[in-house]
Amino acid sequence: MPTLGIAPLLDAYFRRRFAAAGFVEASVPLDGGATTVHCWRFPPPGAGSGGGADADARPVLVLLHGFGPPATWQWRRQVGPLSRRFRLIVPDLLFFGGSSTSGSGPGAAAARVSEAQQAEAVAKLVAAVVPPPAGAGAAARVSVAGTSYGRFVAYHVARLLGPGAVERVVIASSDLLKADADDRALLRRGGAERVEDVMLPRSPERMRRLLRLAYHRPRQFTPGFVLRDLVQYLYSDKVEEKKELIKGITLGNKDKFQLTPLPQEVLVLWGEHDQIFPIEKAFEVARKLGANARLEVIKDTGHMPQEEDPKRFNEAILNFLLPAPKSSL
Repeated sequence: MPTLGIAPLLDAYFRRRFAAAGFVEASVPLDGGATTVHCWRFPPPGAGSGGGADADARPVLVLLHGFGPPATWQWRRQVGPLSRRFRLIVPDLLFFGGSSTSGSGPGAAAARVSEAQQAEAVAKLVAAVVPPPAGAGAAARVSVAGTSYGRFVAYHVARLLGPGAVERVVIASSDLLKADADDRALLRRGGAERVEDVMLPRSPERMRRLLRLAYHRPRQFTPGFVLRDLVQYLYSDKVEEKKELIKGITLGNKDKFQLTPLPQEVLVLWGEHDQIFPIEKAFEVARKLGANARLEVIKDTGHMPQEEDPKRFNEAILNFLLPAPKSSL
């Protein structure tokens, strides 16, 4: 990776924002060391977080990033506001950032990892870093929020662990009903032949196209050298493994996956002008998730509402996960 350029400077700045919010960076070994998940997390008990007993009583929220840059880039506008009310766990999913699993070496990407397997790694991470509550046999309860690809994973985490462990679910900017026709429509909008060409840009022009798809209000002009720097810094690591992740998505494959309602309360968040997963799919997803799901559309945003309108995005999450107590009158 380059040592000079805008992307490394931005990366260092975003990491400092996480550290300034009180997060501890950790690489957590799982499966006897076969899997390592890199994450930013709330300080462990006794680590001097400065929050005292009140901080320890905060509920746990897991933030799962989408395809593309690591978690520090995608959740940078959420960590400050949300960390005041939650103990946050922000992992890099497998093959992103510092997370990996067996078969991730050069030329060994054929072992395809599905979003369900990503969910298993997240569940093991939560078990490893969240102390169980007092009481025999008690299990820690968390809420989970995922955006884009991370939303696929969040859905599977909620199904895997069930309502006893996962309290509420936020599903943002992702089509859980994605089918081949949706991929073909995305390729037309992105001017590409393969989904990996859209989601894993390998040239400045491809990067520019992706930014125009992802943001409702992209920058009017970004110099080619900046785009080249972003491609080299953000999209040159574990490329073959990430291609396999795209191929390994079970959503849309009726032989491998059936979308069923979740027993947890679910908030579906969607950008009004999303060009990756158009807004009409939001209503279908919310309807399919059943009576426990509700939809909130964030106006004047695209596929990245957490970046284009972080204030409304954060308020929506806080209002959903920490609802006001009902009046006794």
